[in-house]
Amino acid sequence: MRRSVATKGLAAGLLIALILPTVAFGQDLLNNPDPTDGFTLEESTGINTIWVMFAAMMVMLMQVGFLFLEIGFSRGKNAGTIVAKILTNFSIAGLMFWATGFAIAFGVEADGFAGLFGSDGFFLGDYGGNASFDEALVVSNGSQAAFPVLGIFDVTVEAKFFFQFVFCAVSLAIVWGSTLERIKFGVYIIYAVIFAGLIYPLGAHWVFGGGFLQVPVGLWEDIGFVGMQDFAGSTAVHLIGATGALAALLLLGPRKGKYGPDGKPRAIPGHNMPLFGLGVLILWFGWFGFNGGTALGGLDGRFPEIIIITNLAAASGVLGAIIVGALKTKTIDIGMAGNGAIGALVAITAPSGYVELWAAPIIGLIAGIIVPLGVFAIDKKLDDPVGVLTVHGLCGIWGTLSCGLFTSERLAGYNAFGDPRGGLLYSGSVDQLIAQAAGLVVAFTFVFTMSYAAFFIIKKTYGLRVTEDEEDAGLDISEHGMYGYPEQFIPAPELVGYGATPTVPALGSVSAASTKEEVPA
Repeated sequence: MRRSVATKGLAAGLLIALILPTVAFGQDLLNNPDPTDGFTLEESTGINTIWVMFAAMMVMLMQVGFLFLEIGFSRGKNAGTIVAKILTNFSIAGLMFWATGFAIAFGVEADGFAGLFGSDGFFLGDYGGNASFDEALVVSNGSQAAFPVLGIFDVTVEAKFFFQFVFCAVSLAIVWGSTLERIKFGVYIIYAVIFAGLIYPLGAHWVFGGGFLQVPVGLWEDIGFVGMQDFAGSTAVHLIGATGALAALLLLGPRKGKYGPDGKPRAIPGHNMPLFGLGVLILWFGWFGFNGGTALGGLDGRFPEIIIITNLAAASGVLGAIIVGALKTKTIDIGMAGNGAIGALVAITAPSGYVELWAAPIIGLIAGIIVPLGVFAIDKKLDDPVGVLTVHGLCGIWGTLSCGLFTSERLAGYNAFGDPRGGLLYSGSVDQLIAQAAGLVVAFTFVFTMSYAAFFIIKKTYGLRVTEDEEDAGLDISEHGMYGYPEQFIPAPELVGYGATPTVPALGSVSAASTKEEVPA
């Protein structure tokens, strides 16, 4: 009962906080009922904006990929809760990134806080709404003034916002892969507000939003720090999400039955590998928008090359994971094959706009090799159901470091961040590699500290984990009062109207309704 009241109170408070500024903006529109009057986009802006919006919607589709992947890796009694989780987190991210996230990640920095966080553009109020249709503001490149690092791109601010929002939503989705099948649903809501409104925007600003890791200022500039390169977010999106997942996992603990009396891990198989495979392919497709869209334009012709680089890495990652997995287990593991693709996609995310075609298969292959080695090693101590810590964490680290090795001089100069001479293999210098490593340490330390503190407070107040009985029954019924697969868990006499009614158990067998054993997948 207390949990229900607390959850309702939190939801009501969040709703009120978001409604108030919306009312204010509505009044502005009443005062200026036709803000588009006399305004037409430049042709280049329109073409670039179409591509960025299409790419953003491809990235949004990745939520479906995460949904299918997590359901496939879960037991059937925990399938439905993932649907509610994905929808809830995507919605909270959408509102919080509009309210505070975009401004903190990409807004103008306040005096005295150079390199730390943006302070303009909350609720898109300093540039969105009416101002986005002000011809003079656009012609004078007002977006450069409002959102500096994004202002250099010939795309409307609304498109830039939506594209960056879906990145935030992906990073938040990554957090929960390590927590499946035993976390309270309310934890999703509480942490999502903190993550999308503050933690992710700060980390993103530092790494690829014009902050001190990307554009060195002060001490960082004085020591000769060349600036971090992370084209589409191996660190800014994937490592940040995986770091939040690690913090949650350390406080949450493993699923019941994961480790035997001798401390050795036991396999808890997912219930639907075809669904997992479909999720992987949807994520693979979405990644073309993720990396290709980060070019933030279509007229320079960069995005097709970036997409090819992305695909080469993913293909190599699948083969690397299959080969190494087979050497360890003597089987072709379906999960390893899929995670090999995703691990390689995570790894190529940072260098996708900085490396030449020949480097992509190497980066992807190494990521594929990391996947089975990392999954088996981590599984000995930590219960990570979908392999988040390896796929998004270790592979994110490798991808970020790979820029320090493989960034070409041509693309370093074109992107204008980091060492213009390129990575070690081009310049003979370790400057870029050092910048990448330093950025990783800073980002990980910040996100882990913030996330661990948030989850620790949640654990001591609201609680992190469902009860043992609720875990046994499954989160579908214990948290939502319904099953993802009713015909598998509800006794046959109660399944009136269902076409796929299960066979009545044989005489003497134990029904699902009466057993105290773990409900089967």
